[in-house]
Amino acid sequence: MKVRYVDPEVAVATLEQALEKVEAAEPGMTASTGLTRGQKRFFIGLLVVVVVSLVVVPKVAGATLMTLLTLLYVATIWHRLRLVRRSLRADPAVHVSDEDARAVPEHLLPVYTVLVPAYGEPEVLGGLIGSLSRLEYPSHLLDVKLLLEEDDEVTIARAIEIQTDLPVEVLLVPAGEPRTKPRALDYGLQFARGELVTIYDAEDHPEPLQLRRAVVAFRRSAPEVACLQARLSFYGGSTNLLSKWFTAEYTTWFNLYLPGLVDSGAPVPLGGTSNHFSASALREVGGWDPWNVTEDCDLGLRLQRRGYTVGLVDSVTMEEPNTDIVNWVKQRSRWYKGYLQTFLVAMRKPRAVVRDLGWSGFAELVLFVGCTPLLAVLNLWFWSLSLVWVTLHAAFVQSLYPGAAYHLALAVWAFGNLAVIYVSLVTVRVARRPDLLVACLLSPLYWVLMSVAAVRAAIQLVTDPSHWEKTAHGLGGGGEEYDEGPVADSSNAHA
Repeated sequence: MKVRYVDPEVAVATLEQALEKVEAAEPGMTASTGLTRGQKRFFIGLLVVVVVSLVVVPKVAGATLMTLLTLLYVATIWHRLRLVRRSLRADPAVHVSDEDARAVPEHLLPVYTVLVPAYGEPEVLGGLIGSLSRLEYPSHLLDVKLLLEEDDEVTIARAIEIQTDLPVEVLLVPAGEPRTKPRALDYGLQFARGELVTIYDAEDHPEPLQLRRAVVAFRRSAPEVACLQARLSFYGGSTNLLSKWFTAEYTTWFNLYLPGLVDSGAPVPLGGTSNHFSASALREVGGWDPWNVTEDCDLGLRLQRRGYTVGLVDSVTMEEPNTDIVNWVKQRSRWYKGYLQTFLVAMRKPRAVVRDLGWSGFAELVLFVGCTPLLAVLNLWFWSLSLVWVTLHAAFVQSLYPGAAYHLALAVWAFGNLAVIYVSLVTVRVARRPDLLVACLLSPLYWVLMSVAAVRAAIQLVTDPSHWEKTAHGLGGGGEEYDEGPVADSSNAHA
């Protein structure tokens, strides 16, 4: 592969300009500064009110707090069931047949930029290049940028070793902070030649017609569609119980939740890969926030606040599942931390969010982005209360749930948990993956891991907000070659 050596001073200046564009697109609305002064005052004031209330009127304050959190749980569960119902009634993904994808004449295809950020993962580059080589797209219209950190000598050396006819250009990202994926993407965007831009992670294996499907899907979509998200699934998704949980969760996410969000016009938290953008829209919003560790979620929100919409294209990219618990917790902590960052940045100007998204969009943002990590953190507290009550029948637990509040909490505990498991079982049927049935029935154990990751994310949000915990790839031995195994069926509308 060819390495493009940019003069160091020019490279640094280019990167600085890229980061300035992110800030200039909406001043003061990046995750670089953490909580604003107003937000700090709000949270400190809220904490003071809660603590004082618990000291002065502990029973009333405790019961009120538990009731409010229970109602939040009700709203979140109802919202997710509503998304599942919408997705099962109508699949909003744009379906492009193989024949239609291949029918577009070469001279009508646009230049397509493929950005691939990678760091410290030489073991998966061979599989990546082999997968990209199988894309059915004219090579002279492909603009593939492999984005490597300039001090990642091992990965750079491996990239130079690989022989390929694919036009891959290696761009070396100048060293600096924050060392994140979105920072590398912002740098790569400055050199992109394509009318359309997509992102693949280094371990990804997109299906060969994905780019052509996306081209046709954009032409069938409304002008305001700025991004089409492809679905993600896993190769080797049955390696162990953790990989089965992960596969079932992804299948639920991309086959039930995201279609429901798209169909309702809600803000869509994009996946970190296989999202296909209009380059002009991407540049208009400044690219990615380099300080946000879930840059995809943030970007989806910013696009929609600018009046663009996000859609789905019926195409699947296979990824490597996480098979190691420690590695999984680190990755999930980063995702949860990024969701919290995205939500808190948006809440710097809540009235502007309501203006841009409407009250329904604002509510969807709260319930799907804000509540996902928040309730995962609180789960440990609620489970602890339940354990104390069952084992000790402690009076203080009973005092937290007087009268109707107790019955509401009991209903949420019973029917809420069953509802979430039911959604997992719907996923098994939609995806035609009976091999995931036992994992779905055991999913409450997976929720414990989620809570651990969420607590860790909350701590890191305070101590190290922009730290990017790298997910190790190649753990399953599928870096260079892989066996797809069963792929989630995306045609879920009439399942």
